[in-house]
Amino acid sequence: MVNYRWREISMELIIVKDYEEASDLAFKHMVEVVKNNPCANLGLATGSTPIGLYKRMVEDHKVNGTSYKDIKTFNLDEYFGLDPQHDQSYFYFMNKHLFSGIDVDLANTHVPSGVGDIQKNCDNYNQLLAENPIDIQLLGIGGNGHIGFNEPGTPFDSVTHYIELQQRTREDNARLFFNGDLDAVPTHAITMGIANILAAKKVLLIACGENKADAIKVMVEGEPTVDLPASALKNHPNYVCIVDEAAASKLSK
Repeated sequence: MVNYRWREISMELIIVKDYEEASDLAFKHMVEVVKNNPCANLGLATGSTPIGLYKRMVEDHKVNGTSYKDIKTFNLDEYFGLDPQHDQSYFYFMNKHLFSGIDVDLANTHVPSGVGDIQKNCDNYNQLLAENPIDIQLLGIGGNGHIGFNEPGTPFDSVTHYIELQQRTREDNARLFFNGDLDAVPTHAITMGIANILAAKKVLLIACGENKADAIKVMVEGEPTVDLPASALKNHPNYVCIVDEAAASKLSK
């Protein structure tokens, strides 16, 4: 494992061997927050990246009794048009991979609503986030550098909003979660904005796999640009980025 702060930036970049090591380390960061503040507000993510972390959180709860009964959670995003009970919704994902395995009060779990009045949903979620400052925000990163569903071109001062998903994002998600059926992947989503993400007290990003290497290189070595939404994180004062060797393979030595 290689751990260093990148030049003058506040980012702590940690390079580990593989996905399993990345999940182990991410778990240590997450559970530290929970144990230090049993009433913490956790910003959570979906997709394939956090599944290993969530598995470890469930195992730790069962074996060590780490409690989430007073924890509140706030997810990054949700597909537009999918009912919460749809098996590809992020509400369903969170219940399957985390909430059903720990003692969190489901009334304290929050996923943006992708049905109904979308602008009202955005406004309500922004108000919720304003009233519940996030103690740690978990992130993955898309191959095009998106965080949440903030696609390239999203302003850094954006808050929760409705967005059209880019073709690459939909293709990646079709491959991972929709049995390869691109037509089944929604074309739009509701997502926390970049400003919402940057408001978190701590940001924890996990990136694994060679398909993330280009985005990681630009994020780490380039200047902040809306062309790569994750580059906004370089402005955050408490940012931990865990990448495996494959995702770090294009970084300058």
